[in-house]
Amino acid sequence: MSQHQIPDTAFKSLFEINMGIRQGERVLLFSDTIRDDEKPSPSDLDRRCRLNAAARMAAKYAFEVYGSGEFVEFPATSASGVEPPETLWLAAFGLNIISELKSNGLLGKLLSKTASSGDVDSAHKIVTAKKDEVADIIVALSNNSTSHTRFRLLACAAGCRFASLPHFDPDMFATSMTVDWNNLAEITERLVAAVNQAEWIHVKSPNGTDMMICKKGRMAKGDDGLLVASGSFGNLPAGEAYFAPLEGLSYGKMVIEWGPTRKLDEPLIITVENGTAVRIQGSDPLRERLEERFSENPECRNLAELGIGTNDKASRPDNVLEAEKILGTIHLALGDNTGFGGTVSAPFHEDYVFCRPTLTAIDKDGAETVVICDGKLLV
Repeated sequence: MSQHQIPDTAFKSLFEINMGIRQGERVLLFSDTIRDDEKPSPSDLDRRCRLNAAARMAAKYAFEVYGSGEFVEFPATSASGVEPPETLWLAAFGLNIISELKSNGLLGKLLSKTASSGDVDSAHKIVTAKKDEVADIIVALSNNSTSHTRFRLLACAAGCRFASLPHFDPDMFATSMTVDWNNLAEITERLVAAVNQAEWIHVKSPNGTDMMICKKGRMAKGDDGLLVASGSFGNLPAGEAYFAPLEGLSYGKMVIEWGPTRKLDEPLIITVENGTAVRIQGSDPLRERLEERFSENPECRNLAELGIGTNDKASRPDNVLEAEKILGTIHLALGDNTGFGGTVSAPFHEDYVFCRPTLTAIDKDGAETVVICDGKLLV
């Protein structure tokens, strides 16, 4: 599907089924552009250009059909999890809120991700006091993810319904976005219930991955693509159960075969101790990029997430947005987890997908329940 072949029915489904748009709501869409210092591959350059064009088309459709469809673009951030620029904050929250955040010395801290919990609480009060000025619906069609940002967290606190589509390929409108959303929601709900019986999760996959992941005190949630309730947030395409592991306790070995948009030249082996990535082995260029992130901020080493895919229309292993939703896969992430129950704030969040996993839930008494066996869901 080229950017000129996206049917109106795809945008209609996005706004009416996924976002539950209502009359008179303010809609904001945004995308990013390729920075001068970036050197994407020809295929990724093509995808990112089509992504930006699709965002513009979606905004035009929203404006023509629903009467609101503001579009903002900006140079891509340096990584997923980095806060978007002030221009986007202004478009989403409005001049009054941004002015108050600035006058209280909060906006700079939020943008740099140095805000303390007290600062975030103060920002939360300012935003929610003027929540009627915040966009009702935000559709994030940027290449880098804004899911794990204060921007997204505060928007949702004000009641905004937020769809995040990082690394999206417009071709997905014809594949993983055509899933039966109600059936996906039922599968996801059952999986969340099974995972929430556990205090530990044991994950193994045929490539040598073997991880013990601590879930004590943390609740799994579901991302089912039905973002119709006030403050809803999720990925599109959707389809996962996920949680933030309890910091400082998980351990084991992750064998990474796929990066966000490509198969690695050779697998990387990441050793995790006490909830932290302590060693990387392998020669793929992803290693150098990760080590650079780790040296910039040690919080980027945090084991941030375990997710389980539930979308039977998802199939692409070369695009992490869709790959992590493939039914029966699992994904593990490093970096920030403050947006979904964790305590580690970092300007980085990156997911890695593992195929044909076996996932065992271990309850507080040590009883074990196999939830996934060789990639097949058993719940």
